[in-house]
Amino acid sequence: MKIASQDFDDLFGALADATRRDIVRRAIDGREGISELADHYPMSFAAVQKHVAILERAGLVVKERHGRRKIVRTNVEGLRIARSLLDRYEDQWRGRVGRMADLVATDQED
Repeated sequence: MKIASQDFDDLFGALADATRRDIVRRAIDGREGISELADHYPMSFAAVQKHVAILERAGLVVKERHGRRKIVRTNVEGLRIARSLLDRYEDQWRGRVGRMADLVATDQED
């Protein structure tokens, strides 16, 4: 999987905000529209709408029209991409820690 640096920044920038992470969590079941989501937060409808737009641009949610309502649903593939990127970083750091442990063990043997 290849992801552009800007996409990476958009993805994790979107997840950096607690309200947006909560919107992603609430949108997993895909039952609430933007107005229902807005009822959960001490902010205006327009502010929640902006949060949803940021999440949508990052590929973390999708909006689907159901009659007059726009339902917000978590894009599971977007979450998988985020997880995959984090897994790569974890592998990289575990490898570095392993090499450092080997170096320390070698120094202790000498």
